[in-house]
Amino acid sequence: MDKNDLLPIGELSRRTGLSVSAIRYYEEKGLVEAFRSSGNQRRFLRSDIRRLSFILIAQRMGLSLGEIEAQLARLPQGRTPTAHDWRSISRAIRAILDERIAELQRTRDRLDGCIGCGCLSLRKCALYNKDDRLAVKGPGPNQVLA
Repeated sequence: MDKNDLLPIGELSRRTGLSVSAIRYYEEKGLVEAFRSSGNQRRFLRSDIRRLSFILIAQRMGLSLGEIEAQLARLPQGRTPTAHDWRSISRAIRAILDERIAELQRTRDRLDGCIGCGCLSLRKCALYNKDDRLAVKGPGPNQVLA
């Protein structure tokens, strides 16, 4: 491995916009891996810029850290991921996003119907939960989010 392939943590921070402490946190979680210089300083692969950028994008899309960890675990550590590696993750994330989009659309449509129905009556309200009969479906707003 060429020393030009390795970046100090400060440079990685500058290139990704992440704080040094955030990079250390992601290192602690195993999402990136540091090599140590002869002076025991952290050095990261240049390809970790993409790995950390993926984390930022995935978080913005609403993926949990657990979901991000699961996807990054599919990438090889210690070498630059190939286009094939990233395509595999992209397909997996697409399925997660499609499910999330469908859930958001259902919720939006149900909220539109509820807020805009104008029934003003618990007897006519489609979301009214008489005698708590929806409790068998578990906690939370099941009628809206289901």
